[in-house]
Amino acid sequence: MSGCSTLERQGVVGAVETPAPAPPKPTVVDTAERKKLIALFGGEYRWPKAENYLNDVLNKLARSSDTPNQPYRVTILNSGVINAFALPSGDLFVTRGMLALANDTAEIAAVMAHEIGHVTARHAFLRAEQEKTAQVITRAATVIQNRQKGEQVETTSALSLAGFSRQQELEADRIGIRAAARAGYDPFGAARFLNSLERASELRNEMTGQKSDKPDLLSTHPSTPERISAALGEARQIGAPGIGEAARAPYLAALDGMTFGDDPKDGAISGRRFVHPRLGFAFEAPEGFALENSHAAVLGVANGGAEALRLDSVRAPEGKSLSDYLTSGWIDGLLSSTIETGQVNGLPAVFADARAGEWNFRVAVIAYRDDLYRIIFAVKALTPEARQNFTTSIGSFRALAPEEIKTASALRLRIVAAGARDTLATLAARMAVGDHAVEQFEMLNEIAEAGVKPGDVCKIVAN
Repeated sequence: MSGCSTLERQGVVGAVETPAPAPPKPTVVDTAERKKLIALFGGEYRWPKAENYLNDVLNKLARSSDTPNQPYRVTILNSGVINAFALPSGDLFVTRGMLALANDTAEIAAVMAHEIGHVTARHAFLRAEQEKTAQVITRAATVIQNRQKGEQVETTSALSLAGFSRQQELEADRIGIRAAARAGYDPFGAARFLNSLERASELRNEMTGQKSDKPDLLSTHPSTPERISAALGEARQIGAPGIGEAARAPYLAALDGMTFGDDPKDGAISGRRFVHPRLGFAFEAPEGFALENSHAAVLGVANGGAEALRLDSVRAPEGKSLSDYLTSGWIDGLLSSTIETGQVNGLPAVFADARAGEWNFRVAVIAYRDDLYRIIFAVKALTPEARQNFTTSIGSFRALAPEEIKTASALRLRIVAAGARDTLATLAARMAVGDHAVEQFEMLNEIAEAGVKPGDVCKIVAN
């Protein structure tokens, strides 16, 4: 669930220009693991301005690392999730979501130096001996019972690359902060970025209704507050705040215009609405749901995980009616007596209830073009109110009009400067993100209690 140009007076920090070609990447051997990881995260994202900039930073970090002769290269992944990885080969990966969260060069240098730390400390080799099948399907997917979990695990297995131990994460932070400082970057950048990471995780919890004392994705990680405290302590041993280069303006200029969030070719989320221009349909979740677009499905949770949904598609089998498909065994606990046929916005559909353990499900299968779209809602108690909410949401599934498909476009990260009359509210109003616009603006820009001042350079998300 996953990035302008204005006149200088109106807050533009730089005119739009055609990015220069990216330089050749260092010689790092391609591996099957690298190719698979890139594929699972939407492919490479080509934005030469950012690639050039990151490679320059990486070259400085590599020379200052404990293994200066190790070749490194960085690849931007076409994903709005916030993540970064490193392979033993020296391949570093950062997602678009990670780049959007960072606010200056020192912060993204800290992220890459952290990943270099994993490589130099040989954490990946140590982890490989113990690594098990990743269990990172979202709560929605684990709640919904079906017989295709193997595909789900395969789709998200690359996230297990983040599964270093608590001690290894802290060690990589320490190695990275020292390397970044030797390269001339502000050693406090790591703590600033970790603070933004904590705010992003807290906002995600707020939007989904989930509460957690550990903002990090995996319980094996040290909590973000612990990492912030350790990072601050390490930076203070190097020097006082203000040493080293932060380089905010050139970093933000390299991001200006990048895609933000989901890539429309894979479907895009805006608040509770999901639109897939290539497949030609739109869908809206019930109020209170937070959506996430994965490789295989759209997943959603609400009420702290007490409600969940999944939307996916399969090729329509030849010679089978919708009712035949519904009862073919792909979902457990189907209650045959509840099966109904009908239509959703003129599209043939079939509906039913299912029950498995303590969970109740409302299921719909809708035929559109050559595919069957499966919508599954999970809830502890299928009350009349919940049933009506699910029915309304199922009824929102519709074919996009040709003009809607033509006008669908990616969200972009725009870099602007606050004007004399701008406030937090006016800048947040320019955010094309649906719910929690103010909170998302604050999170993206590390806004302090003092708010914004005229001339402050900020990130906004716009069409």
